Amino acid sequence: MRNLCAVLAMLAFGALAQADEHDFIVHDFHFADGSTLAEVKLHYATVGTPRRDASGAIANAVLILHGTGGSGKQFINDHFSGILFKPGGVLDANRYFIILPDNIGHGASSKPSDGLHARFPHYAYADMVELQHRLVTEELGIRHLVLVMGASMGGMQTWMWGERYPEMMDGLVPLASLPVQIAGRNRVWRKMIIDLIRNDPTWNGGEYAAQPKSLPAAYDILMIATSSPLQWQKSGPTRDAADSWFAEQQKTRLATADANDFLYAIESSRDYDPQPALEAITAPLLAINSADDFVNPPELGMLESQIRRVKHGRAIVIPISDQTRGHGTHTWANVWESELAAFMRSLPQPHP
Repeated sequence: MRNLCAVLAMLAFGALAQADEHDFIVHDFHFADGSTLAEVKLHYATVGTPRRDASGAIANAVLILHGTGGSGKQFINDHFSGILFKPGGVLDANRYFIILPDNIGHGASSKPSDGLHARFPHYAYADMVELQHRLVTEELGIRHLVLVMGASMGGMQTWMWGERYPEMMDGLVPLASLPVQIAGRNRVWRKMIIDLIRNDPTWNGGEYAAQPKSLPAAYDILMIATSSPLQWQKSGPTRDAADSWFAEQQKTRLATADANDFLYAIESSRDYDPQPALEAITAPLLAINSADDFVNPPELGMLESQIRRVKHGRAIVIPISDQTRGHGTHTWANVWESELAAFMRSLPQPHP
């Protein structure tokens, strides 16, 4: 088992070593709320080589979108890139040109903690998707994508891509998401985080000298929302082991956390509501959720009811197993790789 893990880790390291990182600068960007920013930096990484068809257009591009608080690098690991991007993998980097952007407010892209703090424009999903589109079309010169795929927040934005740019991709794969406005419990746990930070006197309107005292509790809520009971039981099979694991998780998560960045990222989902326009999606779409997902619980039946409105849509909910990891199943490719492989085989194949 140790040898297998070592091999997978080497594959993930190889994908990272081959990734090219760049910054795309957008000048005078106008946000959906009417605010502007003189310069927006959108950081991104690419894996693989763009291949062109007979007309000279890039024909093998794949866009993968990350989750709330993450970055494109969240996909560079043994259980995602180490499986999908490897030679012979479903998204073999020798075959596809893979684009991994850091959304505004995330990773190495422009964000509140760069200096503007709470004066930073209050971006929303619509702004994120527009910047992603400008990255693909203006910076990279890509007119058509083989696939748009995203996890969690990125999954929600994948639905938005299908509605906004219906002719621009061969296929769509939203992971760990629902095509409905964020409401009910999904909204309430987000509102808990927002209120914890905004109502904390030490937040000081975003102008704090040290991270607000509420930040650990806010992250605790996110941990619960994205948790997996089965996997957490493995990590903490006894009281003391659970306490030790939790302490280490807090230490790791809070080491680089910033309250304004976290607050903005959570608030950015306020405009998400693809439900009214699902019929606008014309590209084949495969939605993948897992049955142990606290954020998108299957008992709501929303995925099954709404997917019927997508002309070429199909949805699966992966049963709970020793391999699923709650909401985080979206980045454990071994769980759903076979479904993605079958979907990719059904799409037009690029012929660069």
